[in-house]
Amino acid sequence: MKNIALIGVGYVGLVSGACFADLGNKVTCVDINEQRIANLKQGIMPIFEPGLEELTRRNVKAGRLAFTTSYAEALQDADFAFIAVGTPSDVDGQADLRYVRMAAESIADVMDHYLIVVNKSTVPVGTGDWVADIIRTRRPDVPAFDVVSCPEFLREGSAIRDFMNPDRTVLGSEDSTAAERVAQLHLPLRAPIMVTDLRTAEMIKYASNAFLATRISFINEIANICEALGADVKEVARGMGYDKRIGHHFLEAGVGYGGSCFPKDVKALAHMAQVHGKHPQLLHAVMDINVYQRRHVVQKLHEHLDGLKGRTIALLGLAFKQDTDDMREAPSITIGDYLDEHGATVRGYDPAAMDWAKRVMPYLELADNPYELVKDADAVIVLTPWNEFKNLDMDRIKSAMRTPVMIDGRNLYDPVEVEEAGLAYYGIGRGRSVAGARKGQ
Repeated sequence: MKNIALIGVGYVGLVSGACFADLGNKVTCVDINEQRIANLKQGIMPIFEPGLEELTRRNVKAGRLAFTTSYAEALQDADFAFIAVGTPSDVDGQADLRYVRMAAESIADVMDHYLIVVNKSTVPVGTGDWVADIIRTRRPDVPAFDVVSCPEFLREGSAIRDFMNPDRTVLGSEDSTAAERVAQLHLPLRAPIMVTDLRTAEMIKYASNAFLATRISFINEIANICEALGADVKEVARGMGYDKRIGHHFLEAGVGYGGSCFPKDVKALAHMAQVHGKHPQLLHAVMDINVYQRRHVVQKLHEHLDGLKGRTIALLGLAFKQDTDDMREAPSITIGDYLDEHGATVRGYDPAAMDWAKRVMPYLELADNPYELVKDADAVIVLTPWNEFKNLDMDRIKSAMRTPVMIDGRNLYDPVEVEEAGLAYYGIGRGRSVAGARKGQ
């Protein structure tokens, strides 16, 4: 059993802390947000993540997981200090490292024994060296320590499963012994462990997320071409995916990527490239396509309804993806804002993200279920592919709407079934011609 201090109790920090505790370690999570820590001590989760509440409660009860606002308490007997704080985008796209700095300074202020400081947050290349410099500058008499990069690869909605069953663990350090000690923590996960230098490990995280974002924008570009040519992008993606060199992952056309990772990480990587005199043309194209996908959806609706003013538009799903309440960079916000600006009444429903939506979309009228959502609506836009949406009664949906129009932003439904129920159907990269073609028209 190792003693771990986990700094930050957001998605990465809380999930990592609970999972490390479940592997038999003693973990103390520290955060400067007093209310969040007080809630966690009462078993109240700050985020929605399947399985997290039960995992947290179990390990707190077993005495392996604790929460505090005191760095001194968290680091008292710690072998490792994991930094897992937010690194949001700054105004120019670069990562905002203020919380990383605060964490490094707080570590320096209280550490009194050898410590391995592990950067879990997604941070720009060179941050590991920067963190070490902060600690040394803050405490010239600081005890010996090492810095290791251990980027996370957790997906919201499946974060616990991703932690416990990783594809790989990436470690970066200038000290092989420190890297080996962090590797020992991850041995129970039985996944390949790659050890490299600090900067390379940091770059692996950015390159991975940028590549996945590129796949999403690529298939969305193909979808737009499919619409023009009368092809079905779902079938195109399926045919592509059988090629082992390509695979099926991240080839689902839709309204683009969102969330806390892809948008900020692609921006940050592009900014790093530009600062160093490079021209990241592909990364800019990836971002441009992502913005276009959201405008494209609204444009389809605008053309069908001959304007948006006075119309009632229902947003089915608000979170940026299913199985999370996260609204950061969610397509629903961009689309909702556009609809509101053009005089439409905007309604929304989501199984988990309603409270968050209230804060970021003040104009939004909230409904209690999908059928209430579409009552007297002029159109419904599908934005989040929750499981509970997959088998809706389309006859009931059509009967409740004033103008039965569906913009399927996630290609969740069969065009034939939707149109047979009497709705006008628009998918992404499918077009209305697809349904007709399948009916032999």
